[in-house]
Amino acid sequence: MKNAKIICLSLLIFLAGINNTYAQFGGLKDKLLKVGTAQGAKALGVDKFLKQPGAITTSFEDVNRKGEMMPDFKATLKAQPLYLLPKNPEGGYVLCEGLYEMTNKSYCLMAGTFAPSKGDGYMFAPVLGSKEAVVVAIIKSAEKHPEVEQHDIQALLWTIIARTRFANYNGQVKVTALKLLTPQQITMLEGGALGVLPFDVMEKAKDQLPSGLKAVFEAENNIRQLVSSGNYSYADMEKYAIIAGMAPPRADVPSGIWTKHPDGYFIRYFPSGYSVTKVQVYVPKELVASGTKLVYDAAGDIACPANTGSQRLAQTNEPLNPNYSVKLVTICNPK
Repeated sequence: MKNAKIICLSLLIFLAGINNTYAQFGGLKDKLLKVGTAQGAKALGVDKFLKQPGAITTSFEDVNRKGEMMPDFKATLKAQPLYLLPKNPEGGYVLCEGLYEMTNKSYCLMAGTFAPSKGDGYMFAPVLGSKEAVVVAIIKSAEKHPEVEQHDIQALLWTIIARTRFANYNGQVKVTALKLLTPQQITMLEGGALGVLPFDVMEKAKDQLPSGLKAVFEAENNIRQLVSSGNYSYADMEKYAIIAGMAPPRADVPSGIWTKHPDGYFIRYFPSGYSVTKVQVYVPKELVASGTKLVYDAAGDIACPANTGSQRLAQTNEPLNPNYSVKLVTICNPK
């Protein structure tokens, strides 16, 4: 009986020791995980990540201003609906001589920036960056899926711009991605992606960034966190993506400035917020007379702000409130 009591007492002491040890190592494990996450983010993410090109890198430096024209260029011409022009098999509009315009869906491609203001000058630039193929694929795929809401597509684009790992996608953005992208395109989302960075790592990373990019970097991390949680609304995401207020416009790039497109025609943009843009395209007579087949396919275009604090706007071939009952005034028979 005495031996049994001794055994029981020894067993209780042993179990208590295990619990105590587990508690100590449990706390240690949490600390190690935190340190490991921070070191891992530094080794695999922050230092290297800060030097990597972004998902979309297009900036005003990518705008070719040679041949630009001021807003009064061709001011006496009356614009015709761009969406009435014939389309090619890829969904682009085959251009004819004259001035055309269309109010279309557009998408913000830079989180943590100001919405377009009335005085902002926007010029043409191509979609560039490590995720340019995926972004263009989404915009093209959306043309064939009118049932997908514009807000859902915008949320997916912000998720991609924030370099979220597809493994961390949760909620509606995952549903939208699976709807609009092929399995091969989805695998492209993992390259250069980043997980949610701890607060201390974020603060250290921001110290290494220019002041103009700190808000963008923080907004992207907040979006990654929202998407990973699976508990978010569009308004939650928009709160981080769009900064309240407006950036001051640049005097040398007025609203309505024309860019000479690489294909020879002229183009300009009038944004209304980030989700709607009026596009005008002017095609010179001599350009058409040269026999060149011209196609306006907006899926690879960005309306790029002169002010770096404003949003880059991806353009689309999707008109808003089109009126197909009207007819083109000029005869358009593209070859």
